[in-house]
Amino acid sequence: MQATVPAGLDRKEAEIYSRLDPKRLPRHIAIIMDGNGRWARRRHLPRIAGHRAGVSSVRSTVETAARIGIPALTLYAFSEENWKKRPASEVDFLMGLLCRYLKAEVPTLNKNNIRLEYIGRQHELPASVQEKMQWAREATTHNTGMVLTLALNYSARTELVDAFRAIVDAAARNGGLDHLEIDEDAVSRNLYTRHLPDPDLVVRTSGEMRLSNFLLWQLAYAEIYVTPTLWPEFRGAHLLEGIAEYQKRERRYGGLAGDAAHASQHDHAEHLRTRVSAPRASMPHITKTGRS
Repeated sequence: MQATVPAGLDRKEAEIYSRLDPKRLPRHIAIIMDGNGRWARRRHLPRIAGHRAGVSSVRSTVETAARIGIPALTLYAFSEENWKKRPASEVDFLMGLLCRYLKAEVPTLNKNNIRLEYIGRQHELPASVQEKMQWAREATTHNTGMVLTLALNYSARTELVDAFRAIVDAAARNGGLDHLEIDEDAVSRNLYTRHLPDPDLVVRTSGEMRLSNFLLWQLAYAEIYVTPTLWPEFRGAHLLEGIAEYQKRERRYGGLAGDAAHASQHDHAEHLRTRVSAPRASMPHITKTGRS
């Protein structure tokens, strides 16, 4: 039986979607947006031209994901390493681009019933950027559709450090370190993404074969889809192609091939453990320490 094509998809997107099983869509897709610099170099343009062109890719991808009913989409927008290692002029441009994106896209997010969230050490970003981020989050807070999470000043290793510190601090406030208990659930409850299910699918553009310090804990069982398409050329149709590839795979979670019952039980347990929901409290302010 052919799937009913959601409204708003273009002809190519609709053709790809018609081959998908709507009951097996990923609940959470994470994307490593890569290739802006190479896209610009091939056109003999400055790097910032690639970043600017990438905004259209964000818009197309986000709208397509929302239209087909993906519950959560997380975009790796700005890593902690970007903050430390890129030229100051490029970082300043990216901060300005982020503010302009938020101002321009909030009406579109509201139109598509998308709620905006963030992960990463937001308190280290410029105050003016934090204010614009807070404004955009509050402007979409009542939306009940897809959760769009932007990873900004994000590092998976730093996230794990912050999570373990939060666990230790909580134990110290509740009877001392003799009461310290650390297990997988405790770690997951203290991650930046604690209000989200773990990603089912991670997409990386530009053909690079690495995770680049992105959601290292959460991607333990995610399917990985790498496309040679550079991010400024990526559109909703490319996202649907990634989902089509995802649906060809058998997810075993360490079980044996054909063990569909085990995979189903894992999916059900994960669904009960964490659903896409509004975070009840913001991350505590944690003093930054350097990484060697």
